[in-house]
This record gives sequence, structure tokens and C-alpha cells, in this order.
Amino acid sequence: MLIAALVAAPALPPPPKALAASVDRARRALVKRHGEAERERIERGVAQAAAFWRPAGAQADGDARAFEAFCAEQFLPRGPALDAAFARLEASLEVVDGHELEIDRELSRWAQLDLGPAQPIDGLLDALDPAAHVVDDLFDGKVAFVVLLNFPLTTLDERLARGEAWSRREWAEARLANRFARRVPAPVNQGIARAAARADAYIADYNLWVHHLLSEKGERLFPKGKRLLSHWNLRDELKAQYARPDGLPRQRAIARAMERIVTQTIPAAAVNDPAVDWNPFTNEVRPAPPDTIEQGGPRERVDGSAEADLRYATILANFRAVKAADPYSPSAPTHVARTFDLQREIPEGKVVALLEEVLGSPQLREAGKRVAARLGRPLEPFDVWYDGFRPRSARPEAELDALTRARYPSAEAFAKALPETLGRLGFSPEKARWLAERIEVDPARGSGHAMPAARRGDKPRLRTRVGPDGMDYKGFNIAVHELGHNVEQVFSLYGVDHTLLAGVPNVAFTEAMAFLFQARDLEVLGLPRPDADARRLLALDGLWATAEIAAVGLVDLGMWHWMYDHPKATPAELRDATLRIARDVWNRWWAPIVGVKDSPILAVYSHMVNNTLYLPDYPIGHLIAAQVEEHVEALPAGRTLGEEFERMTTFGAVAPDLWMKHATGAPVSAAPLLRAADRALAAPAR
Repeated sequence: MLIAALVAAPALPPPPKALAASVDRARRALVKRHGEAERERIERGVAQAAAFWRPAGAQADGDARAFEAFCAEQFLPRGPALDAAFARLEASLEVVDGHELEIDRELSRWAQLDLGPAQPIDGLLDALDPAAHVVDDLFDGKVAFVVLLNFPLTTLDERLARGEAWSRREWAEARLANRFARRVPAPVNQGIARAAARADAYIADYNLWVHHLLSEKGERLFPKGKRLLSHWNLRDELKAQYARPDGLPRQRAIARAMERIVTQTIPAAAVNDPAVDWNPFTNEVRPAPPDTIEQGGPRERVDGSAEADLRYATILANFRAVKAADPYSPSAPTHVARTFDLQREIPEGKVVALLEEVLGSPQLREAGKRVAARLGRPLEPFDVWYDGFRPRSARPEAELDALTRARYPSAEAFAKALPETLGRLGFSPEKARWLAERIEVDPARGSGHAMPAARRGDKPRLRTRVGPDGMDYKGFNIAVHELGHNVEQVFSLYGVDHTLLAGVPNVAFTEAMAFLFQARDLEVLGLPRPDADARRLLALDGLWATAEIAAVGLVDLGMWHWMYDHPKATPAELRDATLRIARDVWNRWWAPIVGVKDSPILAVYSHMVNNTLYLPDYPIGHLIAAQVEEHVEALPAGRTLGEEFERMTTFGAVAPDLWMKHATGAPVSAAPLLRAADRALAAPAR
């Protein structure tokens, strides 16, 4: 059993005073009944249960006598009874988790899927959290206390130090117990869900009609009808312009618009309105000429007022919602601690060190010189998204768009092609069909995302954005990325030995597996696989992209620490602080490479608004992807990506370094990414 491998219980608050004597009596009675061999389990289990027991009040679990009676009835010694309880709990929680997720998915479908015009009720349904009361119910029904009494809570230090020697059952026990390391009341969970839904709605509708995004001289730069979601589509459009000889003015216009978004000087009228022309350089807005308008009628006049810090008000609302859970998580009392210790399971210090190792690497400085040489001009801040190392950048976007639109005129067409797509990614025909049968494709309102399943028998969802004339290349590239998530989600649910271990260690790992697919998008289209020279360039692309998102992750982390230091901040104060943090991170890491100081552009990511401290997972995902890619490239003849993908993702949600050792033979590291960059830089520049 797991308890034998542990050395110290996690820090828990003392039991309520009303329970102090009962805790001692319960321990003595259980040791007398079950013997000294169970003493360590008894002492730890009783302390864990007492830490969360409410002996009085409107939501009391029971008085002192009730606590003693519960311990006497529900403590299980090692053996068949404990094994049976574990099996019951694992099966029951799979049902609970799976159906909760399905309900949530169905309630959100009208807000998140492109199913016709949105209705006012859609946002309210999306904000409902069917799981809000589940933790309360599991505690109130005493199920959580059975777990806490019989299975040990573990600290991150324990899992990292001891986990390599644990059995699969011991890891499953750790996951079972740690889901009850917090007792967050339902109203707090509902508040978190409401804030998240409002943030999602804010971002999902944050589009710019770029036909109305004017140049410095007031010229139209983009074709009619192009609507770009911030920040994803804006960034991807900026990237696509590297393949065009006349793309620089468009990039500068997008970059200026991004700066206006993060500084909140963007006029509110410029957001998602195709009847308004906006010059982001002068910040002037005016009614668009009638013949340029894509939807609706013309405006007689336009208000040029700024957005009034709504972006930062939305971030603060999310922060305050999750902060309300702090008092109910004694072992990880801040959202930052919960993110690193309970979700990411990589210590914050190690994450920061990995990101700074990439940002401070001599390889990145040299890559910056290569980028400037390839562009034939001094770098500008938006060049953190330089896309010219990628082979597809040599192909006109229109050519790729035509190819994907013809092949995927609808989400249904993309779904029908899944077996062929997966076959081109290295899965056998039988496995490709098996996977395709367990993935459902939906048309998304936003840029697209993957939704997992949590119950065997349910299907992960691939939600992808498809325009009226079909799926453009950007949408296809994102869809292939999301497919990587879905395939991981199928394997890590259906292929693990314990459903309590379903998934991967953290979201960075599922991002890494998605990057593996995304890097092979051209092969899915039937275009040639990049040759050795192109793969070397892709290594530089990986370094450049990792460094860009690493800096963004540091901004996100800095913003969250600032909010905890200033919990009563106003949106304007958060805006100023975030811009200061973004500029500081820029000046430390990117200004020496780009040659421009004080850019705020790193703060543009929408994840900072509608997610809570998610962004550091992306660079960690890039590092994991580089490490896995290095392993895959060294596979012996006859071993496919599909086979390795399945082997890796069926290992389950163990500690990150343990998962990576199983996958590649070494813990998570920046070294493979930097080694690949070294090899690329050693080759002649091209």
C-alpha cells in the first residue's frame, strides 16, 4: 500500500477544538481493534478526515460522537475490504466525472458551437456548473471522508521524491485522495464557473474585421470579409504575411492593433463591427463606406471612446472568483500554488528556470541574427511570431487555403476524413478507424478547441472553426493540433489500467502531443515531408516559438503574483501593472535580440483573460514536444509515430518527470530543444 512508502503527512490545519478529544479516542480505538500494523494509516487517516470535518454549524457533518462513530465504521484495514472499496470508488467517480462533463458540454454547446445566431440564454446556460455541488455532496454524503480516512493525501514533494517506486495502484490511490485535498463550497465553484463563462464570452466575440483595419495612411490592407479573433487569428494572420512580399504593412497594422488591445486604448466601436473603419496608428474611428460593409447597415456616426479596461476587469473577475477558493485548500492556499502543486505538478521554480534557460540561451541570440538576415531588415517586436523557418511559409497562403477548403468544406468532411488523416500520421488502418470512432467533430464559434471525455463510452470532441466557404489553412492547422489532443484523450482514457490515472500529468503534456501532430500538418495534406534541411529550420522555429511563449508565460505568472499582492486592485491598476510586467519581461529577454525596448506586445494573449495561469504550460509543452520529437526521430526502422504515441499516452497521469522517463528515458528538460537548435545553427544559414 502507498502509506508504507511515505515519510510525512502533508501540512493540515489542526482539527476543530470540538474534535480534539474525539480524534485521540478514535485513533486509540482503531489501533486497539486493528493492531499496531495499521497505526500509521490510522493516525494519518483520522487526522485527514478531522481536518475537513465540520462538527457544528448549518452545514455540520456531525458532532464529536458522530465523528468517532464514523471512523469506527468506515476505517478499513489492508486487505479485501479495502481493495473492494477502492474498486467501488474508482468506478463510481468515473461515472460522476464522465456525466458531469457531458452535461457541461451540452449546456455550453450553443455558446461554443456555430449552430446559428446566439441567444441571450446561451451565456446563462454556459455559466451553469453541473459539478458545482458535487464536492459538497461527496463530503456531505461522507464519501470524501471515507477516502480521506483510508487513503493518504500526498504532497508534491512526496510524489516527486517517492513516486518512481510506487506501483500503479499506489499512484491511483494518490490521485483518489488528492481530489479531496480541498473542500470548496458550491457557491464558490459556481462563482468560478460564472466568471469563466463571462470571460469565454468576452473573448469569443473579440473579433476585428480587418478590411476595416487601416494603414498609417488610411489605406485598406486586407480583403473584404476577413474577420480575425483576438489574439489567435490576429497572430496567425501576422505569421501568414511572412510568405508575402508585401506583407510588412499588414503586420505593422496588426501589431499596432494588438498594442491598442493590451493598453486598452482601442476604441470599443472597433471591436467586432464591420461598419466601422479604424486606423490603429492614429486611433481614429469613422463610419465605413456602405460598399465596404460585410454585415448590417452603415453608421451615421461612431463613438471613439476606449474600451474602458474591460479586458482587465474580466481578468480581475476571474482572479477574485478563484481566490475565493483559497481558504478551502489548506495544502495549496493560493491559485498559483494549486496550479503548480496540484495541477502542473512541476515546482514553480523549476518551470521558471526552464523558461529562462531557453530565453537566455546563446542559441536564441544566434537565431535572432538569422531571422534578421532572412528578413533583410531590423527586427520589430511582432517578429517574435516570425514564421519563415517553417516550410509552409514558402507556399502562398491562398494555395494552402484552396487545398484545405476543397478537402474540408465542412466540419463533417473533416470528421469523415479522420481515418485517412490518422493513417498519414502513422497509425495502422485498424487503429485509425478505432480512434476515429471515438472522436466527434463539432463546428466551433471560436478558433477551436478539444474537449476530453471522462467516462469510457463517451467521446472527446474536436471543435473546429469552418468558414462558409470551407476550412482555411489556419483553421486546418489548428484542427490538426486539436486532433492531437483528442487522440491523446482517447488513449489516456481507454488505454490506462486505472481510470483514476486517466489523462496525462498536466496540460503541457497534452499540448506537447498536439504539437507533434501539428508539426506534420503538411504530410496530412499529402505534401512532402520536410527534408533534412527543412527539419533543421523547423528546429529553429521550435526554439523561436518556445522563447516567444516562454516570455508570455512569465508575464502571465508575474501578473498573477501581482494580483495576489494587490487583491483590491482596480482594472486600471491591473492594466498598468500588467503592461509594466510585460515591458520588464520584454526588456530583459527580447529587447537585446530585437533591438527595441518597452514593447507591451507579450500581454496580448487571450489566455490571460479567459484562462487562469494557463500560459506557462505552452512553453513546457514545446520542451516536452522537442524531447519526444528527438526520441521519435531516433526510432528504429519499422517503429511508427502512431505506435509510440499510444505507448506514451497510455502511461497515465503520473508525475511529469516519471512520465517523461517512461516516454523518452530522461526527465523534462530544455536540452533536446537546445541540442536541435545547435545542430541547425551549425549548418550553413539558408
